[in-house]
Amino acid sequence: MRPDLAACYGQERLPRYTSYPTAPHFSAAIGPGKYAEWLKAIPQHATASLYLHVPYCRSMCWYCGCNTSVVRRDDPIAVYASALRCEIDMVSRQIDRRIKVDHIHFGGGTPTIMAPESFIDLMGSIRQSFFVLPSAEIAIEIDPRTLTGEMIDVLAFGGVNRASLGVQSFDPVVQRAINRVQSFEETAAATEGLRRVGVTGVNFDLIYGLPHQTVASCLDTVRRCIELRPDRFSVFGYAHVPTFKTHQRKIDDASLPDSLERHHQSEAIAAALKAAGYVQIGLDHFALPEDEMAVAFREGRLRRNFQGYTTDDSNILLGFGASAIGRLPQGYVQNEVGTRAYEKAIAADRLATVKGYALTDDDRLRAEIIERIMCDFSVDLDPICARHGFPAEAMLQSAPRLQDLISDGIVELDGTSLAVTEDSRFLVRSVAAAFDAHLDGSKQLHSRAV
Repeated sequence: MRPDLAACYGQERLPRYTSYPTAPHFSAAIGPGKYAEWLKAIPQHATASLYLHVPYCRSMCWYCGCNTSVVRRDDPIAVYASALRCEIDMVSRQIDRRIKVDHIHFGGGTPTIMAPESFIDLMGSIRQSFFVLPSAEIAIEIDPRTLTGEMIDVLAFGGVNRASLGVQSFDPVVQRAINRVQSFEETAAATEGLRRVGVTGVNFDLIYGLPHQTVASCLDTVRRCIELRPDRFSVFGYAHVPTFKTHQRKIDDASLPDSLERHHQSEAIAAALKAAGYVQIGLDHFALPEDEMAVAFREGRLRRNFQGYTTDDSNILLGFGASAIGRLPQGYVQNEVGTRAYEKAIAADRLATVKGYALTDDDRLRAEIIERIMCDFSVDLDPICARHGFPAEAMLQSAPRLQDLISDGIVELDGTSLAVTEDSRFLVRSVAAAFDAHLDGSKQLHSRAV
């Protein structure tokens, strides 16, 4: 890694490109009526994926960038779960048939904060309203500190077959600085309990760039995680945006590593995971070679959506819950962000859509290019542009930022095929941004590129 490139490009604020265009470009022009229209137009034989957002936690992790809040009582969670069931019914009525579903993801917050009976009822509503394929992946995000044995049993009973466990760091100094004290023993107990009941797909989430974090502490965390041999790792750089996430102000800016140190941490984690037999996938995922994600990566079938890298190849994602984002062939929709506003809309038997974005032909073309860059570190513009009826040469000319990337040795261009050089892959977001026609107006809303 060249320090001059990290210094030059690393401070730039860029999207993670889990969608294109990104959420800052959504507008109130897309509301409940338009969403209903798009739902009715879903093709007859389409297959969809579902995302359900649960915006509650028992305590606030100060690094968190998610839409969540702390709740001590169970009543608000039960009310919210009831609203989710109502929204599921409402959306399915607009579609007017039990559309096939092959991926379900529960995110948060802490989805396992729900009472076991609420989760079972929610899964029942999903299966009643949609045809969940027997082979469907049903995934849930878990905080090992609050996971109970009863909930583990219920997850298995509900058909969950993949769990993502938040780890972040096992360094006690870092844990105290981010208000998330979590022992290795708690993580191991959750992992072993899930596997014991048949939830065999296990992911660990790690974060680098946290306050007081060092390369040594990152490597110690990885070493301990490897003892539990999860199928996948997600390794994210901490996004410090205290202007938008006020609880992040509890983190001392002076305790955060700079871009160069963040890169060293990222590279050290990647090297340790690869040495342990994991395959690096895209920018921030790792998987065992036989894992479905590693296979998809090798075969060029890897996709990217709001959960990051995925094997989900559906172009229809139905989002449920406060702040949830969905995608349909026509564009993106997002629900009310606040739980009260969301519940009020659902109680009025009204779709909770508050904003969205209608895709243009140019958006669809650039989205495909950006997705391939993010997934494969390379893209052949010619066949993609041909499918969209646009000259590849014109697309290159419309990306003036690309010339600097080529001059700096970050990108190699051969005709209409470009590839990110091996030692510059940490700047893949910068390469993707070269094809982002919407970028300049939203830079301040994103995290640093490195």
